Amino acid sequence: MTGETIWIVTETEPEEATQEVSGAKDGTSGNPWSRVKERTARAVGSARVSADKLEAKMSEFLQVVGRVFKNAEQNANLNSGFCLDEIQLSVEITGEGEVKLVGSGVKTGAKGAITLKFKREKANS
Repeated sequence: MTGETIWIVTETEPEEATQEVSGAKDGTSGNPWSRVKERTARAVGSARVSADKLEAKMSEFLQVVGRVFKNAEQNANLNSGFCLDEIQLSVEITGEGEVKLVGSGVKTGAKGAITLKFKREKANS
């Protein structure tokens, strides 16, 4: 245990809420025009994460990803004759030190994502 910490910049997702506007012209509460959507602002903060915890979580993440792609590669070799040559993943680290894979369609745009690129080692000839 090193006792070292790393600062992680965090950002909360804005929440969306619908409110009834008082004084609707027709007096009915079911009037869709009497509702207003509001979004809270994003809040930026920071958190300290133990370097040991982050190292353990990253190792755990990489072990799982390694098993997944090893199985995928074996199946591809058996079924198609093609081999997996390169993998590129984007991950994010939360304020709690969790390592998360960033998927497609993420609304936040993953501005702070870390790109991990794995290439097959060339065989020594």
